[in-house]
Amino acid sequence: MIAVTGATGHLGRLVIDQLLKKVPAGQLVAVVRNPEKARELAARGVQVRRADYDAPDTLAGAFQGIDKLLLISANEPGKRERQHQAAIAAAKKAGVGLLVYTSLLHADTSGISLAGEHRATEKAIREAGIPFVILRNGWYLENYTENLGPALQHGVLLGAAKNGRIAAAARADFAAAAAAVLTAPGHEGKVYELAGDLPFTMAELAAEVARRAGKPVAYSDLPAEKYEETLRGFGLPGPVAEMLASADEGIARGELDDACGDLRRLIGRPTATLAQAVTAALKRA
Repeated sequence: MIAVTGATGHLGRLVIDQLLKKVPAGQLVAVVRNPEKARELAARGVQVRRADYDAPDTLAGAFQGIDKLLLISANEPGKRERQHQAAIAAAKKAGVGLLVYTSLLHADTSGISLAGEHRATEKAIREAGIPFVILRNGWYLENYTENLGPALQHGVLLGAAKNGRIAAAARADFAAAAAAVLTAPGHEGKVYELAGDLPFTMAELAAEVARRAGKPVAYSDLPAEKYEETLRGFGLPGPVAEMLASADEGIARGELDDACGDLRRLIGRPTATLAQAVTAALKRA
């Protein structure tokens, strides 16, 4: 049995979709906080089990009988380390045979604020003694393409990344990599740095959006403190604004760029391009 946590999230649903192409639905378990949101998965034959990172007693039962577990990282800054440790402990108690974790690109050396919780989780996994695979995911193309409205409206894309290159890939690419690791042998103990084939700068992103939309869009680079302040002014919660500003500082240092090709090799094809992602996003707008 293969289980996926956060199975109703953006990445989790895509992983389930990929797994359904490779294994029967009866061999899949969607671990979710709210089973009502997983009714569509249940209708496809996927077993749905309720579990909550913040309710550790729900986790061990959800992981019973699971051979391989994909632990998709939680999404609340400041809570991830505690939540992940609870999931790891439950996986060990349940006798999970392989734990696959979605970490952050270059988590072991990154100075991005988000990296600390991922480093702590990787350490906890190793110390637990469970066979593991670490998938260090880079930035999603969707981080940029899912909210192009303001940039198109005002003709400006804001950030603090300077001329740093971003080796982003589509969520579907990361999902395909996870499914490959979960369904094929030979990955135990591996740490994969997963990134897109064609890195870009924020200025290049703005130019691509302008070209595809037929409207002027320019990149405005701000000091990190000013960028964080601006994001807060847009209504983003403080921890999220701080994380995004820190990420842009990391981009400027080259921490979200990578050319090792692990993602391309795992999925057996080139990764989605920026042009493809922008074009698809504009069609949906």
